[in-house]
Amino acid sequence: MTLDPEEGVVQAVVLYDGRLLLVEDGDGRVLPSGTPQPAEPAEATAARVVYELTGYLVDGTEPLTPRDGERADGAQAVVCQLLSESPSDGAALTPEQVRWVPIPEAADADLPSAVQAYLRGHTPV
Repeated sequence: MTLDPEEGVVQAVVLYDGRLLLVEDGDGRVLPSGTPQPAEPAEATAARVVYELTGYLVDGTEPLTPRDGERADGAQAVVCQLLSESPSDGAALTPEQVRWVPIPEAADADLPSAVQAYLRGHTPV
């Protein structure tokens, strides 16, 4: 499993209560991400990776695509619905490595353009 946004990687966009789920990867905070298993759709990959890394149950619901004229950032982002407010035991990352960041702060992070556009549409007023 990788946290780098490379070709073939799926990034999970999990929003809850005006916050975005980010994980620490050594260089800062990033979206939970990983590579699909054989024949695994992006939505299932996003849900699996979030659970494996953080212990949160999510449902991958909506792939994000870049707008016309924007380049793809290598990774595919999938919007996920949070299904559990508390993480399960056994996550790969410690609770200190998992952060719920307010959307306005997350918008300043180094995120793919499709994710930034999605967040702009979901920033609480």
